[in-house]
Amino acid sequence: MHLQKLVVVFTIVSLTIASCNNSPKLKPQSDSNQKDKVATSTEKWWKGSNIYEVNLRQYSSEGTIEAFARSLPRLKDMGVDILWFMPITPIGIEGRKENAKQMGSYYAVRDYKAFNPDYGTMQQWKAFVQQAHSMGFKVITDWVANHTAPDNPWIKSNPDFYTKDSLGKMIAPFDWTDVRELNYDNRAMRDSMLDAMKFWLTTGIDGFRCDVAAEVPNDFWKNCITQLKALKPDIFMLAEADKPELHTAGFDVTYGWQAMHAMKELYTGKYNLLQFDSVMNSGLKEFPANAARLFFTTNHDENSWNGTEYEKFGNAAPAFAVLTQTFAQSIPLIYSGQEMPNKRRLKFFVKDSIRWTGQYALAPFYKKLLLLRHSNDALNYDATYKRLNSSNNNAVYAYVREKAGKKVVVILNFSKQEQKFSIDDAVINGEPYNVFMAVNEKIDTKHTFNIEPWGYIVYEYK
Repeated sequence: MHLQKLVVVFTIVSLTIASCNNSPKLKPQSDSNQKDKVATSTEKWWKGSNIYEVNLRQYSSEGTIEAFARSLPRLKDMGVDILWFMPITPIGIEGRKENAKQMGSYYAVRDYKAFNPDYGTMQQWKAFVQQAHSMGFKVITDWVANHTAPDNPWIKSNPDFYTKDSLGKMIAPFDWTDVRELNYDNRAMRDSMLDAMKFWLTTGIDGFRCDVAAEVPNDFWKNCITQLKALKPDIFMLAEADKPELHTAGFDVTYGWQAMHAMKELYTGKYNLLQFDSVMNSGLKEFPANAARLFFTTNHDENSWNGTEYEKFGNAAPAFAVLTQTFAQSIPLIYSGQEMPNKRRLKFFVKDSIRWTGQYALAPFYKKLLLLRHSNDALNYDATYKRLNSSNNNAVYAYVREKAGKKVVVILNFSKQEQKFSIDDAVINGEPYNVFMAVNEKIDTKHTFNIEPWGYIVYEYK
């Protein structure tokens, strides 16, 4: 959930209040030294991964988990690793946006421990997770810890779980009138929230994408993630926020909102390339060296409220997609339908299915990038990054990524004009593989590059 958007956040709400001691138990680790391994291990299974955001309601006319499962072979072939499902919990009825007859916001959670019946049954969800795992996918779900729907049972059973104004009235955060804000000064509420998250681990999921994570106290996240890792050491935690301190709290990945906004400003001419580069560098400097960032050209909020990537970026959309897949610290995101591509805004509060054509014209484009991330450590989130000096730094954005003897060079023409230029850095010397042209090219510092407006080149050095 983007704080500037007129959107309501995702949640998974429990019908009962349970203490941490009553949480469902996962199968214990057989290694008695597991805690020590968790504390010292730096290996990340997701280091070269990617995320595909699933808008289950809009993904098919059925809008069910079983209908989505039909897409797994196609997504596997494209190179997708992590499936992020927008909230899969029941949605509140009271105070729904639009009107009560509509489906409401995914993020107005009525029950933290149930599966939305519009999408299927809990058993079908568990079976899906097993199927996805058998095909090599990881599965994460949206988690809304900041608020619940007004008809969540906690409202009546534990009104002290919620923040109140000076008149004792429960608060709707921002302008999200279909939810009520939770009170993190209440220890029992914290315990109940953590208990619900532990419950979802028992369904087999691999982690959470935590909505408006910066609105929830850091000390809760730190304790929460520590306890979740005790149950699942390799859990994946994504925070929808761009605050460095969330990495200290235990999150693996935070949102690169500033990068997405900078791309828009660059395309519209509000930023020049020097200003754009300054924003990108500030992200690298402000966040921990081992931080991973989610980069994207669109997502559910952007698509519904600010327009598709083609509305925002026009014919520059592919070049910016290349940036999101290859930039420093990047864990890239693809939103439902981008591989088609979907050039239509999806309505947020009502059923508005993606109009699949069956062509998937951009699937080969994304496949080249996703498989390159799999095969070349130079695109791991923690690989080194250096911008390369060109003979036209006002239009050309070139950089090199390196790790473990592997190297990838990316050259982007971030301008509306064709550009001819050279790159003054011996790191490019060699006969690299041009990923999109599927040929090897001999290049060096004397080579003259010629790239069309908003064009791109990705070289892999083997």
